[in-house]
Amino acid sequence: MKTLRTHTSHLLTVVLLLLGMMTAASAQAQATPQRVAGSTTICSFSPIPDGWVVTSSYSSWGCPGSGVSYTITDTAGQTNLAICSFSPKPAGWVITSSYSINNCAGSGVAYGFRNVANDTNVAACSMTPIPTGWVITSSYSINNCAGTGVGYSLHNTANDTRVGACSMTPIPTGWVVTSSYSTNNCAGTGVGYTLVKITTETYAVVCSFSPLPAGWVVSNYYPSNNCYGSGVAYNIRKA
Repeated sequence: MKTLRTHTSHLLTVVLLLLGMMTAASAQAQATPQRVAGSTTICSFSPIPDGWVVTSSYSSWGCPGSGVSYTITDTAGQTNLAICSFSPKPAGWVITSSYSINNCAGSGVAYGFRNVANDTNVAACSMTPIPTGWVITSSYSINNCAGTGVGYSLHNTANDTRVGACSMTPIPTGWVVTSSYSTNNCAGTGVGYTLVKITTETYAVVCSFSPLPAGWVVSNYYPSNNCYGSGVAYNIRKA
């Protein structure tokens, strides 16, 4: 009897330990939910996680209220994707093409989407978000960008101190416009800029429409043929 009671006691202890471990594991899993990787399906009214894009949309009985489902895809580790035109667009990606498609209910338009983290130059459509530090070096008519019909050549200025760009370009922080000129290379405005990065300088000559770096002031101004569009240049200096 004593042996039977001992074995029973030991068995009960083991069972209780296992139950405790299972309960703890379950609680931990609920406290730290695992991220879904790859692709998944959601209703169109559901929030889309950061870094995910909509790769297709379609009618769905499973989504009352909107009647539309999305297939969403995690961009982590991806280089090229086809996304619906209304999809969120993570930073560091550009639109390389635009075209009609049946797979994007709601707009009927898809975009070719590219991660430019490892690129220096890329061709993109004019409706693209432009990554920080990139500039538009040319613009032109193209059939590959339905909706605008205009393409951009984009360049990463990370390793540059001087670059030629079109006047519609975003100007990176710390860069100035030192000249502007008429050019056929920038369809849409017909104006190009010479951009220079302020590094160790304490004095510079810029066009009147140039952004001024933080901590710089205008000391005087004068007429200049080098600043097409305004005809005025500024002498600027570090305050």
